[in-house]
Amino acid sequence: MERSFQLLACLVCIILMGSFVKTERDTTGNLLNTEVHSAPAQRWSMQVPAEVSAAAGEAAVLPCTFTHPHRHYDGPLTAIWRTGEPYAGPQVFRCAAARGSELCQTELSLHSRFRLLGNPRRNDLSLRVERLALADDGRYFCRVEFAGDVHDRYESRHGVWLRVTAAPRIVNISVLPGPSHAFHALCTAEGEPPPALSWSGPALGNGSAVLSGPGEDHGHQVTAELPALTHDGRYTCTASNSLGRAEASVYLFRFRGASGASAIALPLGVLGLKALLLLCVLAAHAAARRRLEHPIMQDTAPRPQAQESNYENLSQMSPRGPPAAMCLP
Repeated sequence: MERSFQLLACLVCIILMGSFVKTERDTTGNLLNTEVHSAPAQRWSMQVPAEVSAAAGEAAVLPCTFTHPHRHYDGPLTAIWRTGEPYAGPQVFRCAAARGSELCQTELSLHSRFRLLGNPRRNDLSLRVERLALADDGRYFCRVEFAGDVHDRYESRHGVWLRVTAAPRIVNISVLPGPSHAFHALCTAEGEPPPALSWSGPALGNGSAVLSGPGEDHGHQVTAELPALTHDGRYTCTASNSLGRAEASVYLFRFRGASGASAIALPLGVLGLKALLLLCVLAAHAAARRRLEHPIMQDTAPRPQAQESNYENLSQMSPRGPPAAMCLP
């Protein structure tokens, strides 16, 4: 009986030490064999959320914690964040901590907008991103490197997706000439989720939509074309998503000649008139400047002026010559 209690106590000690026991018994319950197996040591791991969402212009926190098999490691370490793809994507943040120090000195912060929130000595690599833009949308990967006596490193494979949301914004709207004196309009907007575009205007009705053509969706930007403007007037492009909407308008007025064969947009005519007025002002200014530089001569006779003579010099150079004739009054 005492032997059984000793065996049970030993098994409890083995379990508490991080091991597990495998036993085999016969059909009557008698113990046949006992095997003791050591539990696996702690391994590298990274814990990150699948996605973090934040609005453009605000800040976002990318959590990242890790475990490692090296107990009480206090050697040099480096914390790294990269984007795009693991192991090879461009780095956006990097800091290094000296042996025994909990301060991770920043060595790289893209556009000075990335800041470490966590403490790598406490297995925390969480990162804060300031002043978010739509271009920051993407997947980010955290990494830690040990140096010194222990050379080891680990990086998250799947990363965390940073989803940047933004209300629609129209970045360009224009009217362009086409063949046969026709015109077409283009509207480009950006936002996340990507906005839906619609056109309204003369002969289109309110809310009439012309969807963007194939291959015209570039990331967070969407372009919609109005292929033919058949009527003069105001054409409005509307962009909308779950966060809001935006509008912008363009005007078209055409002048037709007597034959009706040519059409010129009103903005070109206004620019031509301004250019003509500018030429007239410049011509008047040039004429006034010429009058100032060349004043009109008066009718009175000019006052006679004494002219210089080299007579004295000639007499000095030729003392033997005949005296010069003088006219007396």
